[in-house]
Amino acid sequence: MRDLLRRIILWGGLALLCVLPPLADALGEGFYTVMVSRVLILALGAVSLNLILGYGGMVSFGHAAYLGIGAYVVGILSYHSGEWFGTESAFIAFPAAMLVSALFALVTGAISLRTSGVYFIMITLAFAQMVYFFFVSQQEYGGMDGMQMWARSAAGPLDLSDDASFYYLALVLLLAVLFLKYRLVHSRFGLVLRGIRENERRMKALGFATYRYKLVAFVLSGMVAGLAGAMMANLTEFVSPSLLHWTRSGELMVMVILGGMGSIAGPVLGAFAFLVLEDVLAEITQHWMIVLGPLLILIVLLARRGLYGLLTPEGRSK
Repeated sequence: MRDLLRRIILWGGLALLCVLPPLADALGEGFYTVMVSRVLILALGAVSLNLILGYGGMVSFGHAAYLGIGAYVVGILSYHSGEWFGTESAFIAFPAAMLVSALFALVTGAISLRTSGVYFIMITLAFAQMVYFFFVSQQEYGGMDGMQMWARSAAGPLDLSDDASFYYLALVLLLAVLFLKYRLVHSRFGLVLRGIRENERRMKALGFATYRYKLVAFVLSGMVAGLAGAMMANLTEFVSPSLLHWTRSGELMVMVILGGMGSIAGPVLGAFAFLVLEDVLAEITQHWMIVLGPLLILIVLLARRGLYGLLTPEGRSK
């Protein structure tokens, strides 16, 4: 029964997402298209964090760095679009955002993965804060105030300035990443990664180079987060250091835990639940965070495997 409910919710939710833009326009509520686009993008960021947190057991408190780097790469390329040929194109800006984020993740991971526990958490946070203050100091790109993009990236025949087209791009990217993540975590690499999460010493004794596996997962996670940042910059047409702040890392972590760590669709459910709760409570009171905090604690206590765990029978493979 629970398995049937899970299928109905997941497939019904996907069907609703597919028809949301025309449905919102028909109801005269077009702003829902933009709002859900933001949810899909943050869900993409949460999915990237879940790869290392839920499957690798790596508690990174600096994941916002890759989100912000991806956004700033797109913003800077847009800023210089009149000087640098082709930088306004999404086919250049998006891969560049993913590449720079991956390179930073490689450097961060190469250092932080030599530690564990609270030391790992603090090093990832320290790297994120370094990037945050670096962009705060860049006055040419707006400093603390951020910078406005001239326009959304050009994507050939796809008009990203149209909210519906942008929404479907965000949805397709999220689904593609979920599919690739499913294939990855059910491959030999994913099995080793989960083994490392459970008992790294035993995996080393079996002959696996655990450091390399964790580093590859860390880089892949940063790359996907960079893509999410590139999409966020295009959605808002604005880039600021707030995307890099440690509180953003905390929000992504809450989405993963709330939705269900170590599950494919869990972070997506967590992103929707977190942002809907935030939006609803903000309409009721300006001190909505005081209400949201205990509510999230209650949800986590009652659903220890997250929202996705409520829909999945015990012992069932994710």
